[in-house]
Amino acid sequence: MEKMNNAFEKMKMLVGMEVDDEQQQPAIEDGNSFSFMDDFNRQCTLSTQQRFYGFAICLVSGLACTFLSIFVFFHPIKFGITFTFGNLLALGSTAFLIGPKRQVSMMLDPVRIYATAIYIASMIIALFCAFYARNKLLTLLAIILEFGALIWYSLSYIPFARSMVSKIMVSCFDTEF
Repeated sequence: MEKMNNAFEKMKMLVGMEVDDEQQQPAIEDGNSFSFMDDFNRQCTLSTQQRFYGFAICLVSGLACTFLSIFVFFHPIKFGITFTFGNLLALGSTAFLIGPKRQVSMMLDPVRIYATAIYIASMIIALFCAFYARNKLLTLLAIILEFGALIWYSLSYIPFARSMVSKIMVSCFDTEF
């Protein structure tokens, strides 16, 4: 029965619902949590309906920006800005569902820390190339890097997806002529 209760508590945490205080105390005592994020989570208490609305609004806005960026594809600077802004909104939408603390801890998980770092760095590089450098070629290359990093980051949430894609890519390029 205890395993069932633990599984139920984990599901609550996954969707961002409140967990019993007894379950939260060991994590705080172990020092596994950030005090800033704890304070932030306490200040940002949203109902389940508000979380879903926030998630839906951010996700739809992010997807709209990403798809609208296709219309300005031949203007790489505008494309880079709208595409990156859409990715940021879509990435932020999941923080409404699971909470910002859980989002950050999942992004910094050892399994996906490199994918997260490359994804965030590629967004920063794309915005830098679009805003500051104003170089169309660099912006286009940064967007290609960002798109690849987005795919790799997304695959990090699917068990064994990155290893499967890696094996497929190796088998595709490992043909003898």
